[in-house]
Amino acid sequence: MVDTTEPHGAETNVGRHGLGPHVVGQRIVVRHLLPDGSATDVLGTCTAWGADSLTVDRDGHGVVVVPLSAVVTGKPVPPRASVRARVSAREVELHSFADWPQVTREPLGEWIVRSAPPMGGRLLKRANSALAMGDPGVPLDEASARVRASYEGLGRTPLAQVERDGDVEQGLRELGWEPFGVGDSATMLTGVAGAVRALGGRGADDPEVVEQGDRLTVRLRGGAASGEASLDGDWLCLHSLHVEAEHRRQGLATGVIAELLDWGASRGARTAWLHVESDNEAGTALYDGLGFRTHHLNRYLVMRG
Repeated sequence: MVDTTEPHGAETNVGRHGLGPHVVGQRIVVRHLLPDGSATDVLGTCTAWGADSLTVDRDGHGVVVVPLSAVVTGKPVPPRASVRARVSAREVELHSFADWPQVTREPLGEWIVRSAPPMGGRLLKRANSALAMGDPGVPLDEASARVRASYEGLGRTPLAQVERDGDVEQGLRELGWEPFGVGDSATMLTGVAGAVRALGGRGADDPEVVEQGDRLTVRLRGGAASGEASLDGDWLCLHSLHVEAEHRRQGLATGVIAELLDWGASRGARTAWLHVESDNEAGTALYDGLGFRTHHLNRYLVMRG
């Protein structure tokens, strides 16, 4: 819990998160505690800062009031300045099909029910959930039932990836869907050229690279660090970045990203994007430093029972 004492009144009510009245009018991301003790994130424009709460307009998805006593952390984020950053969440997420070409797709209006075999010994949520963004073309209760039937027909638990705090999440939750509990993430974007400049020539020594068409895998130090990139048009998706615990804080993650971005740039990529889980503070800080900015937030919903 952050310190929200007010030695000089509400105007100085700034906790360790660094937020305060000065962020009114700015786009911010805030992590705060819910009454049940769980944490959630809200992304949007801060429209008010009072003695006990702040108000966030969630980029067109309604307003939420956050008690200052519940704020865990937060920070300003840049506005969606570029044309690429102003595309819809659905348009960005559609590029993820380049990551896993083995994913099967069952269209439901603009929604897509995705399924794939286990990868690395496990079922990946993104590859085995309905991309529930946009218009399903049928009433929401019918769309919910059809998604549920599709996954139950495969013997799998129904999952849906939604834009966090959006109308679809609200509607599905009213129909009995609930947060999966893990995997909430931010989708972050940056320009490839700018990220390469931010790296300032940093790279990796003796990287092991495997190129397969529009996909690249990079491994450092015999697999102590690794990552992958997939090219979809001029969009470069970075994913599966991993550094073994005993090799962290040695610059290996930066080295992997540098190799992936350099490859993407050589193939004509203009925009790089990735998912970072909301509780991955180290990863978020790394991507921030390379110019990645939050575009939207994702949540996985599950229908149990």
